[in-house]
Amino acid sequence: MTPLFMPVATQGTVKAMRPEQVMELGFRTVISNAYHLSQRPGVRTVESAGGLHNFMGWNGPIITDSGGFQILSLGADVKITVDGAKFRSHIDGGSIFLSPEISMDVQEKLGADVIMTLDECLPYPAGRDEVKRSIELNIGWAARCRKAHKSERQALFGIVQGGMYSDLRITCARELVDLDFPGYALGGFSVGEPRDMTLELAGDTVGELPGDSIRYLMGVGDPVTILEAIALGIDMFDSVLPTRIARNGSALVGVKRVNLRNSCFKDDERPLDEDCGCYTCRNFSRSYLRHLVQAKEILGFHLLTVHNLARIADLMFKARSAVELGTFEAMLNEYRQLEQSE
Repeated sequence: MTPLFMPVATQGTVKAMRPEQVMELGFRTVISNAYHLSQRPGVRTVESAGGLHNFMGWNGPIITDSGGFQILSLGADVKITVDGAKFRSHIDGGSIFLSPEISMDVQEKLGADVIMTLDECLPYPAGRDEVKRSIELNIGWAARCRKAHKSERQALFGIVQGGMYSDLRITCARELVDLDFPGYALGGFSVGEPRDMTLELAGDTVGELPGDSIRYLMGVGDPVTILEAIALGIDMFDSVLPTRIARNGSALVGVKRVNLRNSCFKDDERPLDEDCGCYTCRNFSRSYLRHLVQAKEILGFHLLTVHNLARIADLMFKARSAVELGTFEAMLNEYRQLEQSE
């Protein structure tokens, strides 16, 4: 059922959560990272366990990202050529070479239901000439992934890149559509660009993608941005935002983030969010949650993660219902007004 949000299980786990807890919140799909899993515990370990589903105890669909973004953000001595990416592991410093063909082999052995093409993700900002070179590389890598992809039980999605240049993103999208993927991701966002730019570029690009295929905006987890993107025709989202801010002591309350480290919550006996019915909000006060965060107790980070994921799950449920009822525009306007008022 779309639109949907995927909690991030980078290393085979949604941080601080048991798999059944994630399911109970209403999520059916998670996304893991092929690069991280290939480094630790290693492809052979996951494959010998019967694949990623058995290894991590997840009974729903799994997507694996190829790790193109991690090459940018974590790799050392990165050298990108037409052949592939050569870099040093962030774990042990060992030399790694990753090509489209190797990426397909790794992701097939990990056993996810949906896998992603290998792509180069550029930092923000990047010059037009650099971005143009990069999309030519990405299109070539996507074609090689398409050719190397053999597993009929896995769907392969292409990734549209193009930096912050609308025409280059449109060019990339059209070339990928010619390769005929069952789904298309919009990559290279959430790298520091303004939200308005993200939405403008996504809007310019999404119309180039087939309406009967999945359209996936990578790395976006802000509630209002998700709703704005749904209005553009996006089906699927993922982001570390709900879990990461929880580990930093923050919670999604309404459409804003609340930092529980602030002293104003020291004696606040109210629920974290009076409009939320999650386990955290039913059982614990802001005062107690602040105490756990300040004391660096693991329970506090778990409870904030439960709450943040519950808020995103509730948002997606309401969005799907509003689409079915024809009231989505009203829902979007309501959230816009809430954001402006806060």
